[in-house]
Amino acid sequence: MTDVSSFSKRVSVTKIFTFDSAHRLDDYVGKCANLHGHTYRLEVEMKGVPDYRGIVVDFGDIKQIVNEEIISKYDHQFLNELLPFNTTAENMVGHFFEIIDNRLQKTTDTEPVELQRVRLWETPTSYAEMVREDFYSESK
Repeated sequence: MTDVSSFSKRVSVTKIFTFDSAHRLDDYVGKCANLHGHTYRLEVEMKGVPDYRGIVVDFGDIKQIVNEEIISKYDHQFLNELLPFNTTAENMVGHFFEIIDNRLQKTTDTEPVELQRVRLWETPTSYAEMVREDFYSESK
């Protein structure tokens, strides 16, 4: 059996959330230009080296961050009134990545844990995704 305390490889952990919101797309021709709603599914993946207990980040800590920073602000809201950009899944996932990453950097005081990926499902078959390397890469 592997001694967990000596396991020094980085491990990803993911927590999934849902919230309901309404929006409409600006500068768009099609039915999504009309007011409509979604049950969004938000996947938040963090990565780090497990501590002496074998824990990268407590799932409860991820839940607290996302509930305070995203769910409590956007659940059952009209997104166009809250967000200063066109409320596409692409724009929203980048915005959520930035919010969660900023909060995580302020609250992590032990082993470094990095936000790796945020995936925002708009429907059961459609999502937008932001990964760390793309968020921090230079625009071309």
